[in-house]
Amino acid sequence: MADGKTEYYQDKKGEWRWRKYSSNGRIIGAASEGYNKRSDCEKNANRDGSDDKWEFYTDKRGEHRWRQFASNGRQVGRSSEGFSSKRAAQNNAKMNGMPG
Repeated sequence: MADGKTEYYQDKKGEWRWRKYSSNGRIIGAASEGYNKRSDCEKNANRDGSDDKWEFYTDKRGEHRWRQFASNGRQVGRSSEGFSSKRAAQNNAKMNGMPG
């Protein structure tokens, strides 16, 4: 991520999750699953996404979103909001580690 910060927190089940924020304070990405250990959560948030598969899709409201999948097929990241265009979703994915 070019700017902003990453927040680590425990959800209602006590599992660790992450959120990435842009410099203007908006959430730009979030964990897709919870982790038992904070260290595993941090590894996921800071992973190099170059070997991952990035999927772009249109949700039920017609907004564009992305999902990030590790080489083992598990979803490891997702957009936290919908975007008006695929290009905007791709730019958001780049801020979350998508190469290119």
